[in-house]
Amino acid sequence: MDIATLRALVAPEGARLLDLLPPYDDATALTIGARLRREGFADDLVAGALTQARLRARGRTKFGPAADRMFFTLDGLEQATRPAVADRHAARFADAGVTRVADLCCGIGGDLPRLAAAAERVLGVDREPLTVEVARANLAVLGSGTSGTAEVVCDDVTAMDLAGWAGAFIDPSRRRGPGGRRTFDPNAYSPPYDFVLDLASRVPATGAKLAPGISHRVLPPGAEAEWVSDRGDVVECALWFGPLASGARRRATLLPAGATLTGDGEQRGEVGPVRRYLYEPDGAVIRAGLVAEAAALVSGGLVDASIAYVASDALVSTPFLRTYEVTDVLPFGLKRLRTLLRARGVGRLTVKKRGSAITPESLRQQLRLSGPNEATIVLTKVAGAPTVLVVTRI
Repeated sequence: MDIATLRALVAPEGARLLDLLPPYDDATALTIGARLRREGFADDLVAGALTQARLRARGRTKFGPAADRMFFTLDGLEQATRPAVADRHAARFADAGVTRVADLCCGIGGDLPRLAAAAERVLGVDREPLTVEVARANLAVLGSGTSGTAEVVCDDVTAMDLAGWAGAFIDPSRRRGPGGRRTFDPNAYSPPYDFVLDLASRVPATGAKLAPGISHRVLPPGAEAEWVSDRGDVVECALWFGPLASGARRRATLLPAGATLTGDGEQRGEVGPVRRYLYEPDGAVIRAGLVAEAAALVSGGLVDASIAYVASDALVSTPFLRTYEVTDVLPFGLKRLRTLLRARGVGRLTVKKRGSAITPESLRQQLRLSGPNEATIVLTKVAGAPTVLVVTRI
């Protein structure tokens, strides 16, 4: 899709065409396209509308019903901030009283409407012209009820004069090279991580959306690092500088509930034996290095110094830990495990693993189970030894 096609889709005829489309289905897309061309719609307009219908169908997972009114590019959809996460970003600026925010590398505008609702003035910036047009279209669709003013411009964020802007939020691209492959090197971001740190030194209230796998070693002192999971998926590590930081060094936030756990990330939990209950920390807790803090919530200890599983005799409900009851503990051995599971008539096996090189698929093939019952096992290490735990989810 090019800019001309996007503008045509935003215009009344394009909007009417989009309204005529049924729910997207690969099996019928060609037939529907041919019918619309016979009805007089231009080829480019039909192709663009079908592309938007396909992307909107995918976008419902991230944006819900609002996706049916939005405009997307494939990369833009994949990289856009989820609404619940964007709300958290905007709340940081609102709570700090920051009223002018530059949304740098704004993409298709996932954060823009939320920031515009929280601030008096918002400027979205991206260097890709089509992406800027999509962001403008989405801001018009989603930002009509916002109290602040917002605009989107096409510019290179590294060359901009940000004097007068008290707040900035930046979402560097983490895709590089042919096919847009993800990079795990923060200085291979676009713009690079060094620019993010320089930005924070120039704009008093800066926030940055980074990959959740970023190394703790490169995180700057004085900033708050917040790992966010949305319905169990760890989606980002956000860095908050200046008045946006809360004083905590590390934070794990779980959405949609908004539960949050803080700490310095320096604690090392005690290691002990397997107990009645096994707790599995949320991915944001693990990424934030707050497993010891989570273990303290259930009076528990780690089953191994290098593994993020917590054992406890106390049954405690907490959003930061998924709970299992342990029924069996045995050293890993294929024959012994097969005998136990067959004796219990297990045919359907859920395999969880941490600290084990064995893949669940290959293990199921080797076990050759059949039977009416189901079971869950955990492949892990206990005090350094490969171990199997048979567990029941609570």
